[in-house]
Amino acid sequence: MAAGHEIRLVVTQPDRPVGRAQELTAPPVKQVAIAAGLSVTQPDKIRSNTEFRAILEIIAPDAIIVVAYGRIIPPWMLSLPRLGCINLHASLLPKYRGAAPIQWAVAMGETVTGNTTMLLEEGLDTGPILLQQAFGISPDQTAADLFEELATGGAPLVVETLAGLESGDVVPRPQDHSRATLAPILQREDGRMDFAARTATELKNRWRGFQPWPGAFTSFNGKKLIVHRMEVTSELPASAPTSGDPGQVFVNEARMFVSCAHRTLLEFVEVQVEGKKRMPAAEFLRGIPPLTLSAPRLG
Repeated sequence: MAAGHEIRLVVTQPDRPVGRAQELTAPPVKQVAIAAGLSVTQPDKIRSNTEFRAILEIIAPDAIIVVAYGRIIPPWMLSLPRLGCINLHASLLPKYRGAAPIQWAVAMGETVTGNTTMLLEEGLDTGPILLQQAFGISPDQTAADLFEELATGGAPLVVETLAGLESGDVVPRPQDHSRATLAPILQREDGRMDFAARTATELKNRWRGFQPWPGAFTSFNGKKLIVHRMEVTSELPASAPTSGDPGQVFVNEARMFVSCAHRTLLEFVEVQVEGKKRMPAAEFLRGIPPLTLSAPRLG
């Protein structure tokens, strides 16, 4: 709107129940569109929706902008606009194609990611690249932090892409499919900590990537233990009162340490037992009988 484009229609997901009260709530895109006096439609399905197709064909848009819509764009819609269906994807394609590119880039320990505008085609994020912008990922940055940064940077990138396509300065270029990696939709089990298979740094990266969901969790005494804050520390000291096998815990001055793969070490700073409140690790340890901590294992 600020760039002077005529937005004939805003398409977004249907209103959904939100929160404990399950109150029907409009998507943020709809709320902004209504406040701006724009037309909004919320089809539940679009592939074989003849009414929706007729509306778009009457509009005959120059371009359709698609950002995190959550639906497969059908062939008839891909071929409709003069400039194509332009997607803003939150990775430097061809890396991290799929539903969760921000989360997986952080979880895999990447130090750089970015935004890509591309022309949509029938494949999964396989279309020609238009423009890209890179962003650094700091060691303590979470996926939630990065979402905000990429969204803020991605909006003007879309405007620049539209201008470049109209002027001819932006020319689509094919992706190198041999370099493609996938970023599948997250599952709850992705948050389970595997101390035997992953180093402390790898587990910390996954925790950063899987914020706010599914986070990082393990089990302790048969109960789910959520780890809200953790830090990678030095290798397991030889004087530690455990063998250092992955998943073993030792306590030093009310601090909680866990052995990981290749004799690396995590410190749990803030934890939460299922059904309980979040608490510092020191408080959690005070509630555990000393005998329980003689040779504890997580997982």
